[in-house]
Order: sequence, then C-alpha cells, then structure tokens
Amino acid sequence: MNVADIMIVDPVTICQDRTLRDAVEIMERTGCHHLPVTGSDGHVIGIISDRDCRIALNSPATPPADWRSNKAAQNILVRSVMTPAPIIVEPDASADEAARLMLSHHISSLPVMRSETLIGIITTSDILSAFIRLSKNVLEEVEDPS
Repeated sequence: MNVADIMIVDPVTICQDRTLRDAVEIMERTGCHHLPVTGSDGHVIGIISDRDCRIALNSPATPPADWRSNKAAQNILVRSVMTPAPIIVEPDASADEAARLMLSHHISSLPVMRSETLIGIITTSDILSAFIRLSKNVLEEVEDPS
C-alpha cells in the first residue's frame, strides 16, 4: 500500500502571514488538525497543527472554539508558530515508510509532495484507518477461504 492510496488529496493550506485565529477557524471548519503552510510563492514552507496553536496560546486544555476570542490568536502569525521545512513524503512511498518517518520524528502528519507541488497530506489517523481496513480484509479471507 502506497501513500497515494490513503492520503488526503488536495489538503487545505494556510499562508504564513495569516493569524493563528485564521488557522484555528480553518481547522475547525474543515475538521482537520494539520495545515501545510505556504509562502508568498505558494510553495510549502512549513506545517502547523492544532497542538502548535494550543501551545502558542498557552492553553492546552482550551477548546478550539474559545481560541477565536483569544487576543493573542488575533496577533500571532502562523509563520512564528509553524514547524519550518517539514519532513515530506512522496506519493509512491510505502505507507510503512510514512509510518516509520512519523514514528522516528515524533510527528503526526506528512505533506505529500510530487517534486515541489503539494498533492496531499497523510496523518497517523489515515495510516491507522488503512491498517484497520487491511486487518479486516485479512480476517475475512481467513474466515472465508473460498
């Protein structure tokens, strides 16, 4: 199984000059927890997670809806909180390789790049979902070998 088989295609991104409030609102609206960050030229230069936002706002237990009213969220720019130069993966890499990268670097998402173009994102949730589907298929084959 390759990354391309389980990644989220055309992920939502955010520009480095937007605020944390913008990032939080986008994550809340789209239901994602990671946003690739783009520079003025549209290239991926970083990644920001909901966890990065909570840490920057010094509110690890605060629900995302409450972040919008946080004054700091309106003043802190994404570029000051993002992880720059994120570890990336190519779409033809194996899902095992993506999982290994995430585990060894203690991260929960990888932008999927073809050359310099962002084509997707893969998260630990995507890998776990694929594992569950694969396990279910194997069990069904064992139970019904016909």
